[in-house]
Amino acid sequence: MDKETLKYVLTQFSERPLPQAVPRSLRLPLDSRKVVALVGIRRSGKTYVLYDTMRRLEARGADPRSMLYLNFEDDRLLPVRPGELDLILRAHEELYPEVAGRKKYLFFDEVQGVPSWEAYVRRLHDTEDVHLFVTGSSSHLLAREIATGLRGRSVSFEVFPLSFAEFLAFRGLRHEPYSRVSESRMAAALEDYLRTGGLPEIVLAEEPLRARIRKEYVDLVFYKDLVERYGVTNPQALRLLLRHCLGNPASLLSVHKLYQDFRSQGLALAKDTLYHYVGFLEESFVVFPVPVAERSLRKQAVNPRKLHTIDWSLAYPFVAEPSVDVGKKLETAVFLRWRREREDLAYVGGEREIDLVVNRDRPEQLINVCWSLARAETWEREIGALEWAAARYPRVPRVLVTHAHPTRKAPSGIQVIEAWRYLLGAGDRNAAAGARAARTSGAGKQRLRK
Repeated sequence: MDKETLKYVLTQFSERPLPQAVPRSLRLPLDSRKVVALVGIRRSGKTYVLYDTMRRLEARGADPRSMLYLNFEDDRLLPVRPGELDLILRAHEELYPEVAGRKKYLFFDEVQGVPSWEAYVRRLHDTEDVHLFVTGSSSHLLAREIATGLRGRSVSFEVFPLSFAEFLAFRGLRHEPYSRVSESRMAAALEDYLRTGGLPEIVLAEEPLRARIRKEYVDLVFYKDLVERYGVTNPQALRLLLRHCLGNPASLLSVHKLYQDFRSQGLALAKDTLYHYVGFLEESFVVFPVPVAERSLRKQAVNPRKLHTIDWSLAYPFVAEPSVDVGKKLETAVFLRWRREREDLAYVGGEREIDLVVNRDRPEQLINVCWSLARAETWEREIGALEWAAARYPRVPRVLVTHAHPTRKAPSGIQVIEAWRYLLGAGDRNAAAGARAARTSGAGKQRLRK
């Protein structure tokens, strides 16, 4: 990276208008006095969140010349050496001497591959009048570097693919209360959401381009964020693992059983290697392993974890879309709706299953998810599990999320709600009502969600 190239890159960005985008629900703080870090899988919209932040700064009067944006995966800047990072501000101030010495807003995109980036950012934070925003596509690397290098100077936000509410905004739709026509549109939009997924560029694209974009996404994550970043020596095994995980959302993962399956197929690898590969997928935001709802760490360790994927549509380059169970897609959508807010999620397995427990230590909501409750045995299984859970978790709100509202009446204490309503937040209001009722009945010691 040299100064003249930097000037060219900086000038090119400043001369073009900020790309237009549908606003996301995440709005970054503008004056936090912290280094604001954005993490998330590639193409989830981190860069557009930065653009939206720049637009908000301009709207409140910030000089566009005081904003500096760099994507550190720009091939014109590679390779970036630690000693060259000081050239960034020098190049900017030579281009715009009128803002030299004034407050600046620095936006550094995909910094995880830059050696010693955290030391440079820490020095800028401590010695310059700057507001810093950084993004990265690795939770492990970025979190480790932030913790050790920035030492309390940062605040982090996760960026996910589109929620259902954001998907509606991208489609130009909104729910009109008390309208049956609107309710039908919401149910149809949910089906579209579960087919398409939530990656912004794919949502805005049309077929057959979507299929090509998905394949490029998966290949980019596989080669750039997994094989290259972690120095994977058995890419064949890693690709089989990626295919298995993406093709089986909301399913239990036993690494031991998967290891035996791979060995039976003639694939030579150590079990520890397979554990490492699962860790790589987690660190790159591809999967979210969810533990069983047990306080005992030993029980958590011996039980398989339930694996949710960052976006079910990433399975389509490996398996046909109809092959991915729609009920599992819906369960993952419900999981992601909660995972955007918190990490203390779990499941209950065994003879009776609870798909999602919010707050595994002091449960605040028990959730089962089922696409259709038309069959009597399905209704009895889902309701039976939630009734059983009442004894283990007394006075905790219990919810059954389904695509179509059933004609049967649920037992007292169990709320059955259409999936589109739940994903738009109706479940929060009902859980709050349940929490108030529980406190009134003497459950004051339960820590319930507001």
